[in-house]
Amino acid sequence: MNINWYPGHMAKARRLIEENLKTVDMAAELVDARIPSASRNPDIDRILAGSSKPRIVILNKSDLADPAQNRRWVEYYESAGCKALLFNSKNKGGKPAFVSAVKEAYKDRIEKNIARGMSGRHIKIMVLGIPNVGKSTLINSLCGVQAAKAEDRPGVTRTKQWVGVGDGIDMLDMPGILWPKLDDREAALLLALTGAIRDEILDTEGLAVKLIEKLRDTYPNMLKARYKIDGELPEDNFEALQLIGKKRGFLVSGGEINTERAATVLLDEFRGCKIGKITLEQAPRG
Repeated sequence: MNINWYPGHMAKARRLIEENLKTVDMAAELVDARIPSASRNPDIDRILAGSSKPRIVILNKSDLADPAQNRRWVEYYESAGCKALLFNSKNKGGKPAFVSAVKEAYKDRIEKNIARGMSGRHIKIMVLGIPNVGKSTLINSLCGVQAAKAEDRPGVTRTKQWVGVGDGIDMLDMPGILWPKLDDREAALLLALTGAIRDEILDTEGLAVKLIEKLRDTYPNMLKARYKIDGELPEDNFEALQLIGKKRGFLVSGGEINTERAATVLLDEFRGCKIGKITLEQAPRG
């Protein structure tokens, strides 16, 4: 399955990031906790290369991911010297942990500012990440109000916007960017599965079959429990999709199974955590 989506506004977004980097003190990079590696844009590393600005990685949507894998991914990032924080942008109670993590990552600069008599200086943070990873929702969660435009679909934020979130922190919400050519097919697949690429350009049934293939290997019992499947899953993943459609009663005239509807429901229920808390990328072992 070949997947690529790089609308023109993303090239503009990259230029905006490069132009505004000098105006901020640090970067907060959001990743999807279900796919922490695939949801990191390598362009962001290149843009930040050579910059002395601190960075914090925020594993957003951690409430949808496997708790055991969440812990392992935090350990992995921190062992590599990068401050990492689990976050759920839809939970308004996460602000204290975020503020603490930011001040820990920026503590050297805070101490220098205090020594220079600039203790009241706000920390300016650029919020970076791919589309639909929750950047605007994160900012709104920290503010407690709808300060940044946010929707559960990729490509909503098209330009930068500054938002003060309190506690001496100002955040610059930037448009999400994918990389121009998704040569890594596995990363592209994972991005599509989690909704970072518009469903309209994808083969929904093919995507659902790929999801079944992955869940068969890692979370088969969750999949079988959700769709009330007794015994083993059919060896053929398309047949497994047909079985899911049959279990849900998605039949059309002649008794055929509506696999397109079954595929849409499977993807929606995975993304909505109705199958269970699932991480599609396992944390590297140290």
